Amino acid sequence: MKILFIVQGEGRGHLTQAITLEHLLTEAGHEITGVLVGKSPARQLPAFFRQKIQAPVDTFESPNFLPSSAGNKQPPLLKSIGYNLFRLHKYARSVRFIRRKIKETGADVVVNFYELLTGLTYLFCRPQVRIICIAHQYLFLHPDFKFPEQPNRLELASLKFFTRATAFGANKKLALSFRKMKDCATRRLVVIPPLLRREVLDTKPVKGDYLHGYMVNSGFGEEIKHWHASHKEVPIHFFWDKKEAPAELKIDDTLTFHQLDDTLFLHYMAGAKAYATTAGFESVCEAMYLGKPVLMVPVHIEQRCNAFDALQMGAGAVHPSFDLEILLNLSENHPSATAFREWANQARWLVTREFRPDLLGEEGRTPALRLLTTRWLYKMAHKLI
Repeated sequence: MKILFIVQGEGRGHLTQAITLEHLLTEAGHEITGVLVGKSPARQLPAFFRQKIQAPVDTFESPNFLPSSAGNKQPPLLKSIGYNLFRLHKYARSVRFIRRKIKETGADVVVNFYELLTGLTYLFCRPQVRIICIAHQYLFLHPDFKFPEQPNRLELASLKFFTRATAFGANKKLALSFRKMKDCATRRLVVIPPLLRREVLDTKPVKGDYLHGYMVNSGFGEEIKHWHASHKEVPIHFFWDKKEAPAELKIDDTLTFHQLDDTLFLHYMAGAKAYATTAGFESVCEAMYLGKPVLMVPVHIEQRCNAFDALQMGAGAVHPSFDLEILLNLSENHPSATAFREWANQARWLVTREFRPDLLGEEGRTPALRLLTTRWLYKMAHKLI
């Protein structure tokens, strides 16, 4: 089959998942005809993605959170909403671009990695091409998924609303999970293991003397520097995607910030004593697979859900700030995640099985589906308001 990827380009998780899935599907005899990446002008597409992905890459403008300021750890929500509303005309152009590319590539199947504009393209333009949506976030739609206690109801409703909107018209949703869970046929939901890169699966970890970390929002950099100021004896290597920063920013002999580089990131993960992150799904999975304890510092509802879920699998600890003292203590007696490794090792056959033509469902969408989804969209928006 000919397959077109459409990838949400925020952070690194969806990008590395796309690289891994391309490798699995081409090995299974499929052809990846192109990769479309949604990004904002405020963020750059990491160089490692263009180097590793084999299919031709095109980018388009997509809604995203603005990056945090130097003193702010959370993305500026109200600013981001205003910014994205101001650029609606550009996003409409992106929807037309996606529709055109689906036709031009002759794709039999579209794979959507949590890109909102793909869902809107299927809602309003109704391409007659089957679509599979894949992301950890689809697990939030599973009836048995456990959320953190007393979540903010508006935030949780918004997260579910956004997640459903990315999957309009989906023939199936592949939910990446830390653990095995039953599928939910009524919601077209299939639970699969994380898509870890072959390099991760082949890596032999060792326990080094330094701490490793990753942050999407560079505002956390000041917090890391503050902790480091009183712990100069602890070597630290942190990765970020701060646009104006050099490839390597060496603060002193024991603290270095790196721009995202997939090979270098894995190198430091393999030899780290422990790992700290804002609780993105992909890097937590990599750390667990390599036996590294994780300190998770979630800043919004999606990351809090990720952290709570990972905690049930013994990933490490959750804390409101980058208190790396907790991570040092974790590194002394953290048990390995054997059950998680066994589950992750089943990804190859479980994922490629879902791309069998007889399991994809019918092509196209009925005219009634557009009406139903439009009514559902109105209903959900009314609840949020």
